[in-house]
Amino acid sequence: MKMFTGVAVLLLLTNSLDPTAAWTTITTSTPTRNTRTQPLHMASRNAKKLSSRSKWASSRGISSDGTPPTPDGFCTIVGGGRIGSLLSSNGPSLLLKRGDDIPSTPEGTPILIATRNDSLDGIIDACPDNRKADLVFLQNGYLDGYLGTKGLAENTQSLLFLSVPAMGVDAVDGITSVNPEGLTCATGVHAEALKERLGSLGLKCNVVTKEDYQPAMIEKLIWISTYMLVGTAKECASVGQAGSEHTELVQSIISELTAATSTKEGITFLPRTIERLAAYTDVVTDFPCAVKEFEWRNEYFYNLGDDACPVHNGLLRECKEKELIAFDLP
Repeated sequence: MKMFTGVAVLLLLTNSLDPTAAWTTITTSTPTRNTRTQPLHMASRNAKKLSSRSKWASSRGISSDGTPPTPDGFCTIVGGGRIGSLLSSNGPSLLLKRGDDIPSTPEGTPILIATRNDSLDGIIDACPDNRKADLVFLQNGYLDGYLGTKGLAENTQSLLFLSVPAMGVDAVDGITSVNPEGLTCATGVHAEALKERLGSLGLKCNVVTKEDYQPAMIEKLIWISTYMLVGTAKECASVGQAGSEHTELVQSIISELTAATSTKEGITFLPRTIERLAAYTDVVTDFPCAVKEFEWRNEYFYNLGDDACPVHNGLLRECKEKELIAFDLP
């Protein structure tokens, strides 16, 4: 079942939105019907309606022939939440919301997916086959295995180290005392396009190789899995409180998770992981704590076993016993 339908209907409506074409249709006779006697005022009224529709289509990023324009920097954006609205606020774009189809054109331009992870199945299944290579994944969590099952392992991915506190509010960039160049990074064919889009919003983005992307992805996974878990277990109001009041516990879990994933994935993290993640926490200090999207986040570490992740796994079970998390552990 397709999730997105609205734009498909719109594309059909806009295929004949040229007012001149409409006038020609009205004033030219055909073999079956003579239309030369069509009143002038009716033709004018129809042309005005078509012109109005054309302006409406243009406001949605759709041209009069039913296809999105393709100026430099054009992006299709799926998701009208805080991140999607931010990405569409500057630069040529088509913003798709729930119920809208992903157009089959313009092929070769990025489709930025700014939704929750649990929406990915429907978006991928509804995406035209010729556009699937254009999908850009901006989600938190461990996506490698999932994208592999969908045949999208080589697609563009990005780690957004930024926070948008509310709709329409300026984003807080992941520029820290340890990483003044910013922590947001991207890899893949549309990485440069995403960097340009973020740059137009005054946000930094580093384009990296796939080999460099993996440890960065795991590191962000460690950050969100650690600070959210400690904050939830200790009933903290924010990640900043979790980091400042439970520093030793946070550091213990980060150390154990980096060691466990280094062994499993065969990767090497850059030096100063604990300092880097603490510095990012200082930037987004008021971000609230919650253990959610377990299958995309903490489950990766939980499945490594108690021998590899004893503190992390024990704290998860403690949260379950205290009814601080609603989901069941495997």
